[in-house]
Amino acid sequence: MKIAVCVKAVPDAAAGRRIDPATNRIDRSVELAISDFDTYAVEEALKLKEAAGGDGEVVVISMGPEKAMDALRKALAMGADRAVLVTDSALEGADLLGTARALAGAIEQESADLVLFGQQSADGGGACLWSAVAERLRQPVISQVSELTNEGGSVTGKRQTEFGYDTIRAPLPAVIAVSDSINTPRYPSLKGIMGAKKKPQDTLSAADVGGAAAAGTTVTALSPPPARGEARKIEDDGSAADQIVEFLAEKRLV
Repeated sequence: MKIAVCVKAVPDAAAGRRIDPATNRIDRSVELAISDFDTYAVEEALKLKEAAGGDGEVVVISMGPEKAMDALRKALAMGADRAVLVTDSALEGADLLGTARALAGAIEQESADLVLFGQQSADGGGACLWSAVAERLRQPVISQVSELTNEGGSVTGKRQTEFGYDTIRAPLPAVIAVSDSINTPRYPSLKGIMGAKKKPQDTLSAADVGGAAAAGTTVTALSPPPARGEARKIEDDGSAADQIVEFLAEKRLV
C-alpha cells in the first residue's frame, strides 16, 4: 500500500508568527516547521505500514517555498520514505482551490492508495483542504477520524460527533483527515534524523502538477480587533465576590 500524507510547513511557533506588512499575509521568511496537526497523520501512516509488516511506502507531500523542504525532513526522520514538495513562485499566495489542485496533481502522480491529512493547519485552521483535495481526486473522504483500520480494499474510520460516534467504511483509494486524538506522534531518533538526509526529496513545479497556477489571494486590508469593553480590575481582599455581584448588578446582568 502506498500512503501519501499531505503536510504543511508553517512558521515555527518558537520563531514567532507575524503578519508581513507588505503582503498582509503570514510572514513565511522565518524558520518553518511541520504543522503539529500533520504529525498525527504522519504517525498514523507509519503505524499502518508497520501493521502491514513494513510493506508499502509512505510519501509526504507539501506545497510551499523551497525552504519548506527542511521542515519535511522531520517526517522523513520519523520514518517516511520520501518527500515531494510542490514549489513555484507562480503558486505564491494560492487560495484553497489553487492549493487543492496542486496537491491533487502531485497525489495523482503517486497513485496513492490512501491519502492522509491532519485535521487542520496550525497557521490557518480552515479544516477544509482535505475535502477540496478529495473533490479534485473524486475520492471518498472521512474527517475527524480518531481510529483508523485498513481492511485491504477499504478503510474504516471512527469519528466523534456532537451526538456520539460514527463508524464509516470507505473503499480505497480514499482521503482521511485524522484528529489529534488518534495517536501520539513519535519523536525522531538520532538515527532517523541522520538517515533523513539521504532519503529521496523531490520538487515539482506548477506545470508538473497541472499547468498554470490559479489566481492567488490578495489581502487588501487588515483591521485590528475591536477594543475591549469596559472592564474593572478586582483585587481579592475578602470582598471580591461582593464586588463582582455589584459590577454585574450595575450592568443589569443579575
